[in-house]
Amino acid sequence: MSAIAFDLGAGSGRALIGELVREEAGGAKLRVTEIHRFPNDAIQVGKHLHWDILRLFEEIKRGIRRAFREGYKPASLGIDTWGVDFGLLDANGELLGNPYHYRDPQTDGLIDEVAALIGKEELFRQGGLQLMPFNTIYQLYAMRKAASPKLDAARTLLLTPDLLAYLLTGKQTCEFTMATTTQLFHPERREWNGELMERLGIPPGLFLPPIQPGTEIGPLSAEVCEELGVPPIRAIAVGTHDTESAVAAVPADGESFAYLVCGTWSLLGTELPEPLLTPETMEAEFSNEGGVGDTYQLLKNIMGLWILQECKREWDEAGTAKDYGRLAAEAEAAEPLRSLIDPDDLRFYSPGGMTEKVQAYCAESGQPVPKTEGQIARCILESLAFRYRQALEQAERLTGRVFPALHMVGGGIQNRLLCRLTASAIGRPVVAGPVEASAIGNLLLQFIASGACADLASARRLVAASFPLDRYVPDGKTSLQAKYEEWLRFRGSRA
Repeated sequence: MSAIAFDLGAGSGRALIGELVREEAGGAKLRVTEIHRFPNDAIQVGKHLHWDILRLFEEIKRGIRRAFREGYKPASLGIDTWGVDFGLLDANGELLGNPYHYRDPQTDGLIDEVAALIGKEELFRQGGLQLMPFNTIYQLYAMRKAASPKLDAARTLLLTPDLLAYLLTGKQTCEFTMATTTQLFHPERREWNGELMERLGIPPGLFLPPIQPGTEIGPLSAEVCEELGVPPIRAIAVGTHDTESAVAAVPADGESFAYLVCGTWSLLGTELPEPLLTPETMEAEFSNEGGVGDTYQLLKNIMGLWILQECKREWDEAGTAKDYGRLAAEAEAAEPLRSLIDPDDLRFYSPGGMTEKVQAYCAESGQPVPKTEGQIARCILESLAFRYRQALEQAERLTGRVFPALHMVGGGIQNRLLCRLTASAIGRPVVAGPVEASAIGNLLLQFIASGACADLASARRLVAASFPLDRYVPDGKTSLQAKYEEWLRFRGSRA
């Protein structure tokens, strides 16, 4: 059996074919082949930042056409993307403009404004999420404040992967894991929070009842099949939030494990049967996001490799382009623990001037200012490793669990220096792999939906058997405790 996974991140998208290959011994392995890759660039229009959603739709169609032209016969497809963003449809099912990008400035200052109306504690209890400016609740509240005619004309809201699936199939759906990224889905009642929407002037009728991961959406529409010259393969609602697809692909053995999905964002957490809505969880700024297999993910959003990606983009534009391998080598050669930042300082959230922001943070906190690209890269990577340690220890305190190791998945694990620094910072082993975790989790849910894979536990065993895993152990040569405690102090003083 084969299937297509479309995995769309904040900077690029890719189409991968997954094939279940039976071995002579009777077991099976998953073989994954990338067949199409494309950029996903934000588009600035006036004051606003948008996604080019129709270009993404076109690239998905190209991926489907290429799969069949290259001789594959996929039975299904699934789409996973970043969370929170959405498109609005009018009464005729037509898209009302280009969706906003989660880094659009329209939500600036709205966390405090909405908290003043509802109460911070109540927002967390009813939404289960860390209060982040990009959450769907703040985007919709911003549109209501601006008296957006799009919001008045809207009849249906579709989150990004649901919107793309609608363009392919003509079927309007809302998948559970994406619904939980909005901060408008009640984690205990597991339904849309109509009362909260009404208090904020958000029309409750925009939201469709959520379906569970693994549900069939429907076949490709007749128009898409005719255009592409392909049969009506089935679209499956996988864990459409890319984080949840990635967690589904963590090759952990057992129910209690800690993971780090490492990419543009870093998501560190653990899987639970129910949301954890304690005051301590809110104070630690953890989120409860719906997962696959009727689970919740207790996780912490960390700014991630976005900071280094932005610095590299600036260096490339300045004509000093280096690939990530060269940057990692220069960071490796730089002096350890010379300068550190708080990766979650809000100055690092918006694009532009990232090198200067890193340098300014170090100057303001009385540290040596990193000047070379290697020094800046090392500063970012070591700071991330310390932030991972803090989040991991918080997760242990919140859950009462002890995690003997940390599973790292996603594109960020290709930075081997970051993996080594993380192992040393947390003082326990890091098990890294697979790289294409979101796409693999996407494929696994399709195989579970088809009956080719029994359940999530067996799917994770399939990952462990199919992909190489790297193990990193702490470097016992250098004591990091004093520097970590110093980092905690100046981070706390600047919170």
